[in-house]
Amino acid sequence: MARTGPTSTARRTLLWLAAIIIACTVAVGGGVLAGAVNWAPKLGLDLEGGTQMILAPKIDGKDSISAEQLDQAVSIIRQRVDGSGVSEAQITTEGGKNVVVSMAGKPTDEERNLIKASANMNFRPVIVASQGPAGATPVAGRTPADKLPVPTAAPLNASDPNWIDAAVMKDFEATSCVPPLTERPTTSDPAKPLVSCEPGSGIKYILGPVEIPGKWIKNATYGLKPGANGATTNEWSVQLTLEKPEGAAAFKAVTQRLYSKYMANPNDPQARFAIVLDDSIVSAPASQAVISDGQSSITGQFTEASAKALADQLKFGSLPISFGIQSEIQISATLGLQQLEMGLLAGLIGLLLVVIYSLFQYRALGLVTIFSLVIAGLLTYLAILLLGWTENYRLTLAGVAGIIVAIGQTADSFIVYFERVRDELRDGRGLIAAVENGWARAKRTILASKAVNILASLVLYFVSVGSVKGFAFTLGLTAVADLIVVFMFTHPMLQLLARTKFFGEGHHFSGLDPVQLGAIPLYRGAGRFRTPEESVEVAKGKNARAAGEAERRQTIAERRLAAKEKQMVGSRGAGAAKSESSDDSKEIN
Repeated sequence: MARTGPTSTARRTLLWLAAIIIACTVAVGGGVLAGAVNWAPKLGLDLEGGTQMILAPKIDGKDSISAEQLDQAVSIIRQRVDGSGVSEAQITTEGGKNVVVSMAGKPTDEERNLIKASANMNFRPVIVASQGPAGATPVAGRTPADKLPVPTAAPLNASDPNWIDAAVMKDFEATSCVPPLTERPTTSDPAKPLVSCEPGSGIKYILGPVEIPGKWIKNATYGLKPGANGATTNEWSVQLTLEKPEGAAAFKAVTQRLYSKYMANPNDPQARFAIVLDDSIVSAPASQAVISDGQSSITGQFTEASAKALADQLKFGSLPISFGIQSEIQISATLGLQQLEMGLLAGLIGLLLVVIYSLFQYRALGLVTIFSLVIAGLLTYLAILLLGWTENYRLTLAGVAGIIVAIGQTADSFIVYFERVRDELRDGRGLIAAVENGWARAKRTILASKAVNILASLVLYFVSVGSVKGFAFTLGLTAVADLIVVFMFTHPMLQLLARTKFFGEGHHFSGLDPVQLGAIPLYRGAGRFRTPEESVEVAKGKNARAAGEAERRQTIAERRLAAKEKQMVGSRGAGAAKSESSDDSKEIN
């Protein structure tokens, strides 16, 4: 078996890096051709402007809302806006009752509906489902309006048809779920039945009282449904998790009742459980199993978008009060392009200073730093474009600041590595051995440093709000890009350069000249190795450099104290010498 050497490994790593860059570029290019993304990143509210919506509460006869309700509403609306992929939207209050939502760009209908979908969410069992207006032809398994049951006794459970009294029946007959639609109230008594429509389908329902309130929803996600053999199917589903123990226990009792009806007749409307938001039915799936652990899967004719929308509505819960969009206006950028240009100028100045330092300190080796920074910047830029396309990420001025700060942190990684290599050269090793030994020592330091950077970015991102999140996000993103570049470009490139004549023989302008670094080789040629005296000289040189570095790092007070001690030692030495001289004189006399 052929042995893989460092050279082939380095070349293979560089090819993988090139493949990653090409794949990202092709992906962005495909998005540009499809009109879904541009080669310029999306800008945030502070740089591009956007839309401001004022949400007014629907108080329903109350004179005012409490500060606690308003704060809770702001928190949930912020979760909904952030969950929809909108980057760094600003959510504030106005006048002690209105909520102001400012977001970059123009919101889609889905985002707008998600923001104002603010009534209590709950689960109600289906009693009757009918297609179209009263007397219309029923859909299989659904009851026409003229066949509604008549109450005969007190209802036994929330699915019992005895909940339907004359008032409910009248409301049902008067409601139209097909154009022209009947305007319906957005709030109802959770302890009473409800007549409601399923938007888009024209199906009209009579629902029983609330059995599962929305506050018991712990989490909701969406994805492709797994098949019986564990393989992924092409059917989208929503996975729902309820709080334990009360949510799980109540859900088990409800699904036991509905599942028995489903087993008797899969088309029975009373086997369904409606998810109700704003007294409008979001979905009404059938209960096809008894759910005892609070973990359920909602399936149906979902698309990816509709499954995500339902999961978001379930996940972010419901507001304590209902809101409506009072006004929606376009707003200009809060900072503008001039501030962006100044920020980019500051970044270019910082980058230029790093380039000058690298060339001055490391000469030709500094070119590796420059190309590493270029590749790190390219990876970060492509990542921002892809995130803007897939996650609606927008670059703010705070995000630009995070990228600028990351330039110095990225350069630190290269400096640590190069200095380790130069230390190995000073010890007398050849360049190839110095590169491998220096990398073994440097990568631990680099990994520890970047782990701290990423951890700090994560903590800052999750505990902050607004533009600070943008700073934390780009700081963490550039740290990841830095690791990729150091491991997949800088080290492999140095492995290849070490085998070239220019760097391998330590050219004067290579930055790796052993003579300039003060190195004495271990092997002097013709069977000669470094003598003990030469080893002592190397150690002295190291100690002198260490002492010089320590002296440069002393504070003013430390330097004064050292000078004073030196003067005292000198005085004591002079006194001792004088005394000895006097004693000698006495002996001579």
